[in-house]
Amino acid sequence: MPILRADDMGRHASAFVERATAKARLPLDYTAASLRVVDRLVDGLRRGGARREDVAGPLLGIGAYVGEVLAHEAGAVWVDIPPGHLLRSVFAHPVGSRMPDGRVWNPLGRTVNRFELGPQESLQTYFLTLHGRRPPRTRTRGIRAPDGRAAGDPDGLTG
Repeated sequence: MPILRADDMGRHASAFVERATAKARLPLDYTAASLRVVDRLVDGLRRGGARREDVAGPLLGIGAYVGEVLAHEAGAVWVDIPPGHLLRSVFAHPVGSRMPDGRVWNPLGRTVNRFELGPQESLQTYFLTLHGRRPPRTRTRGIRAPDGRAAGDPDGLTG
């Protein structure tokens, strides 16, 4: 298992997407809806009868992808959890996803739970029930006035 760092999680996610889409056109587009596909991929690993140790690499890639969905869709950022911190022992991983409200979640651990416990640990449901997400994107998001403020936001407080 590689040494995990927050800065590397995007690379692990993109490597997973590359491997998963090499032979099949899967809609892995970093959206919450794509987590349904990810749930099915984990089901496939389970049906194959593999042990967790046998699929540690794919589970890391899938967990990194789930964390990247949190980043793209909910405003999360990957964070390194310092040695000795309680979360590190609870998560069993040295990284987590910090949501905009400051809560830290464990997409890597949840992915392992999905593999070990089955459909009741759905990754799509995990995303949909997480607390601390930013509000869903609006149509005007990303549109900026010439001075850099969000369009329609005279005080520059949104976007």
